[in-house]
Amino acid sequence: MALHLPPDLAEPLGRFLLLLDRWNRTHALTALPPKERREELLLDAAALLPFLDGLPTGARVADLGTGMGSPAVVLALARPDLEVYGVDASVKKLAFLKQAAMELPIPNLKAVHGRLESLPPLQADWGTAKALGSLGLLAAWWARHGRAGSPFFALKGLDWGEERVPEGWTARPHPYRLPTRGQRVVVELRRSCSL
Repeated sequence: MALHLPPDLAEPLGRFLLLLDRWNRTHALTALPPKERREELLLDAAALLPFLDGLPTGARVADLGTGMGSPAVVLALARPDLEVYGVDASVKKLAFLKQAAMELPIPNLKAVHGRLESLPPLQADWGTAKALGSLGLLAAWWARHGRAGSPFFALKGLDWGEERVPEGWTARPHPYRLPTRGQRVVVELRRSCSL
C-alpha cells in the first residue's frame, strides 16, 4: 500500500507539528526527535485513510490510546464529516490534544479521558489504536466500545503474527511501508461471531 497524506492537510498538519514541538519543550509529550515526527505520527496514520472510505457522514471513530493524537488528528482532518474521539488516560496528552483541536481548528475531534476498561461504552462505528496492546486486549476493549459488527484497525509491526487472534475474531493484515522506518501492518480485526 502506497502512503500519502492529502495535499490539503499539509498546512494544518505542519501547524500540528509546530504546536507539538512547543508543548514538548515544557511537557515532555514524546521522545521522538522532531525530524522523525512527521513520518511516525502523521504519515503512519495515512495507512488508515483508505479504510475510512465506507463510513457515512456522522459516523463515530474512536482512536484508543491516542496519546498526542496519532492517528486521531489525521483522521479528523481527513474526514471532517466524522465524529472522531481521541481516548487516553493521560491528562497531559489530552490537554495537548484539546489545544490542537482548538487551534488548528478541528471541531470534529473530541478528547475523551479515561481508562478503556472503565469508560462507559463509546458506541463507535470504527476504531483504531497504535502500539497500544496485544490483539487480545484490543479485541476486548473493542467489544466494549465498538458497535456490533464495527471494524477495528490496529497499527502494528511485522511481528503481529506472533500474537494470538482471540476466539470469535478474524485478523486480516494490510502491509505498508514507511520511507525510513520500514514495514508495518494495519491489522483489521472483526468479530466473526457473536461474543
